[in-house]
Amino acid sequence: MITTVTLNVSVDKAYYIKGKVEPGTVARVQKCINSAGGKGLNVARIIDFCGEDVFATGFAGGFNGDYVKALLQSDGIENQFTSIKNETRSCINILAEDETSTEFLEPGAPVSKEEVEQFFKDFDPMIEKSDVLTISGSVPAGVPKDVYARMVNRIKEKGKHVILDTSGEALEEGIKAGPTMIKPNDEELEAILGVQITDRQQTIDAAKKMRDQYGIEYVVVSLGGDGALVVSEEGIFHGRPPKLKAVNTVGCGDSMVGAFAVAMKRKMEIEEALSYAIAVSAANAINPETGHIRMEDVKEILPKVTIERV
Repeated sequence: MITTVTLNVSVDKAYYIKGKVEPGTVARVQKCINSAGGKGLNVARIIDFCGEDVFATGFAGGFNGDYVKALLQSDGIENQFTSIKNETRSCINILAEDETSTEFLEPGAPVSKEEVEQFFKDFDPMIEKSDVLTISGSVPAGVPKDVYARMVNRIKEKGKHVILDTSGEALEEGIKAGPTMIKPNDEELEAILGVQITDRQQTIDAAKKMRDQYGIEYVVVSLGGDGALVVSEEGIFHGRPPKLKAVNTVGCGDSMVGAFAVAMKRKMEIEEALSYAIAVSAANAINPETGHIRMEDVKEILPKVTIERV
C-alpha cells in the first residue's frame, strides 16, 4: 500500500464564469466543481488511477474537514485524518472564458501542539502497513518546522521508502532527514544550496550536491515541458515527453510524485520509473481536470518518452 500525507488539505472550488474577472463587479458562476484539495490528495488520486492501493492522511477539521473526507470516499480513496478543532480551509479557483485562472488560497487553520502529537500517534500504524509514503505540500500554522524531518525519520526507521515534495523552510528541514526522493525545481535548489543556476549543467551540479550533502537516493528536478532530470547512484538521466498539446499543467508535479511512488512500490529500475512518471505527468497535462489521468493516455504516451543518460 502507498500512504499519502497532506497536512494542509482544503476544499477546492473551481468556479467557471462567463467573460473575465472584473474587479468590483458581481460575477455569476456558471458551474462549480468541488474536490478534496491539497497536493497529497492529487497524488492519492493518481496512485488510485494507476491501480495501486492508496491511503490518505493528514489534518481535517469542522464541516469542511468532513466534506474533504466525504469527497475522498466518493473518489474511492480510503482515508483517516487526525481531527483538529479548527475548520479546514477552502481554496477558490476562478476560471474565466478567456482561459485565465485567478486563485484565492486560504491559509491553513492553526493546529495545536496536542493535535500534532496525536497525528504522530495516528501515523505510526500507517507506516507499518505501507510500502511507500509520500509527503506533500505546505504545513498549517502551529505545526513545527521540523515536522517533515520527524516523519521522514520515523518512516526510515521502519525501512520504508518516502518521497518528500514541498518547498521553503519545510523542504530545508525535511531534507536533513534524508528522504528517499525529493522533487525540487531550480529555484528551490538555488535557495537551499545558495547557488545560482543559469544552465542545465548547473542544475545537474546542484542536484548532485543536494544528493551527496543530504544522503538522498533520488533527486528529481522538474523541467516543465522538457520533462525531468534524475540524479541517482545509477547515474544521471533526462526523460522527455513527446510533443503534446497541454490543456492543464496544474497537478503535473503531483502526478509525477504519484507515479514515482507507484514505480517504487513495483520495484521498477530508475530508467523505467522515470519513463512511467513522465508519461503519467504528460497524461495529466492533456486532461482538463486537475489530478486526473486516463490510463489509455499513459499507455499511448509511454513508448514515446525518451530517456537519455547524461
